[in-house]
Amino acid sequence: MSEPTTGHKSEHGDEPAESFHFIEQIIRDDLASGKHPGIHTRFPPEPNGYLHIGHAKAICLSFGLAAKYNGQVNLRFDDTNPEKESQEYVDAIRRDVQWLGFDWNGGEFFTSDYFGQLHAFAVKLIEDGHAYVDHQSPDEIAAGKGTPTRAGQESPYRNRTVEENLALFQEMKDGVHPDGHCVLRAKIDMAHPNMHMRDPIIYRIKRAHHHRTGDDWCIYPMYDFAHGQSDSIEGITHSLCTLEFEVHRPLYEWFIQALDIFPSRQIEFARLNLDHTVMSKRKLLTLVEDGVVDGWDDPRMPTISGLRRRGFTPESIRTFCDRVGIAKRENVIDFSLLEWALRDHLNRVAFRAMAVLDPVKLVIVNYPEGQTEMLPSENNPEDESAGHRALPFSRTLWMEREDFKEEASRKWFRLAPGKTVRLKSAYIVSYEDHVVDADGRLQEVHVSYYPNSKSGSDTSGIKAKGTLHWVNADTAVDAEVRLYDRLFSDPKPDGHEGREFSEFLNPESLEIRTGCKLEPSLAQAEGGTPFQFTRLGYFTLDGAKSESEGHMVWNRSVTLRDGWKG
Repeated sequence: MSEPTTGHKSEHGDEPAESFHFIEQIIRDDLASGKHPGIHTRFPPEPNGYLHIGHAKAICLSFGLAAKYNGQVNLRFDDTNPEKESQEYVDAIRRDVQWLGFDWNGGEFFTSDYFGQLHAFAVKLIEDGHAYVDHQSPDEIAAGKGTPTRAGQESPYRNRTVEENLALFQEMKDGVHPDGHCVLRAKIDMAHPNMHMRDPIIYRIKRAHHHRTGDDWCIYPMYDFAHGQSDSIEGITHSLCTLEFEVHRPLYEWFIQALDIFPSRQIEFARLNLDHTVMSKRKLLTLVEDGVVDGWDDPRMPTISGLRRRGFTPESIRTFCDRVGIAKRENVIDFSLLEWALRDHLNRVAFRAMAVLDPVKLVIVNYPEGQTEMLPSENNPEDESAGHRALPFSRTLWMEREDFKEEASRKWFRLAPGKTVRLKSAYIVSYEDHVVDADGRLQEVHVSYYPNSKSGSDTSGIKAKGTLHWVNADTAVDAEVRLYDRLFSDPKPDGHEGREFSEFLNPESLEIRTGCKLEPSLAQAEGGTPFQFTRLGYFTLDGAKSESEGHMVWNRSVTLRDGWKG
């Protein structure tokens, strides 16, 4: 985990003074010095996939700082690579940002909004002698770059005249040349120690249909060329990005200086790496295309949409991002911290309910046949205002198969011969008998109950050490329940040289239980609403899957305790 941003005692009292991570301190200094009258940040995702938990950290940072300092934040789609982008991804990104609780008060933009302006910037670079058209092949350009310890070689086309370069660049724009025939490169320094400064490509020919501009353009700017200029056009004061862009910053600044435009400042922070998963959109797309998961929103995926479908809340993800903190050092965060944040939130807000995932009949032999009584049960012991609900109780119930043992030790506090337990919100019962089929599989457990042991008015004096959950058989709701685990069994599935990340897929990442029995109140549950199933964990109704499957499908969001030992 990154260094915490804890407070320290002030000179004048015992209250801890607020401390700030390095990016926030830069912003505070810039505002205090009058460098900027206000801050303006942006979140610039490429619409070539769904956002994942790493993007959530970047979202919370850029949107959170803008909100804290009364600034503005833009949502800008970096759509410069049309072959991999689509409107589906644009829509998904909008949904995820809004679901996390943020609004882009500075406006929504696309890099494609600036294609005309970016083209004009490229023309200016040519006119000022800072760019040229290169006809070398991609392999020749790559070879000419040199190595980190050996200077590159200048292109034989590097010293073309301004007029010749302007004419050739116009031909590129007009579609005179085929894809890959030539590129526009910035003229910087082929001996620069930073490889990104060795005459980088800034435009290439690509005949690809763009999801917004259609076929208007057949040349597209490279990310390194479009990024800083788009920031500048929008007046972004603090351009926050992850650490891998640190080596790109000199080029970011070179373009701004060469074009003499608004000087946006790029600041890098460590990206979020989560164990037992992969964070590359390319690898996540492979999982989707290969059918390993059932889409970008599969509840095992680290995507924001997958976490939402699994039952994570915006509050829990924001808390997680805050706990992780902002640092300059790369690190890997334990998935358990994300689950802790969810448990912490759901424990306070989720209504309780009872469900039996592996049901077996529990017959109360001395309870009157045909009688049903309604027993009150608290909706949330952490919130008195949540009130109570009424549970139907009768002679025949459902209980968990694993809550019975034919032979049990003294430390077994569930049902077994000679054992007494309390049924949650109901009565104390004692074992009487059990029934198995020809294969020895448990079919029924028979118990007797103590009428004076009702919860809330117990006068029996009996001390039951165990409490079991149950569901009334006559009114139970049938459902399918899906139990999820980590998608990968290895904490660093893409960290093994010579081995594919897919080799470390966890074959037990999904367990589907059918024939589950739920208390009747859950028949009215709405998709996405969290519940704590007593003793089992936190669950949410998968609305879309329930509709497509024709029956209720519940996803386990997280267990009640961290049981992962991988």
